[in-house]
Amino acid sequence: MNTEAQKSELLNDFQKYLEQNNPDVFAIQQQPDLHSLFSEMTGLKTEVKAEARQFKNTLDTLSSALTTVQDDNKALAAELVAYGQRLEQQQEKLMRTMLLQMVDMYDRLNTGVEVLQNYQPVNRLFKKSRPKDVHFIERFKEGQVMTLKRFEQLLSEHQVRVIDCVGQRLDPVTMSAVETEQDAGQENGIVLQELRKGFLFKGQVLRLAEVKVNKINRG
Repeated sequence: MNTEAQKSELLNDFQKYLEQNNPDVFAIQQQPDLHSLFSEMTGLKTEVKAEARQFKNTLDTLSSALTTVQDDNKALAAELVAYGQRLEQQQEKLMRTMLLQMVDMYDRLNTGVEVLQNYQPVNRLFKKSRPKDVHFIERFKEGQVMTLKRFEQLLSEHQVRVIDCVGQRLDPVTMSAVETEQDAGQENGIVLQELRKGFLFKGQVLRLAEVKVNKINRG
């Protein structure tokens, strides 16, 4: 058999092979199953919806929890502010009480210093001990004056200052007129004398000043 005859025979065999195979078989094998595909898509859609609902519920729960935490934080912050204000008021009250006791001690110390400053030794009595007594009193007065200045420094450090009264017009907010006097050389309502010192604490009245006020009767 020659070469041409072999080629012709091979072509005939290939043609018969092609004619024996049904092309519909390939078409059927390649065609997708629409029912299965639809079922899978439906199941997938259901799963997506379920996941979406679960995710939404989780978000709602977290949102509710966050709102609760924020409300709790606001309430806690408000309570802390109120507590801080109450604590500050209590501290202020205790401080005022302590400072009132301090100014009372200051009054007594100041009175003692004034007595010592106005002291005049008696010449006729105790002539022998007089120099020693005078020296002792002078030293004692110096010590009292130093203590008084320390008190004044301490009050100043706590923002306490003396109310300026004498020569000022009576201020009912900071002064209390406990005595009156007529002085034609002064205007009516002018403070003539300070009977007890008044004090301010942080600009607010700690203790009223007791004063003598000029009162002119106009008949």
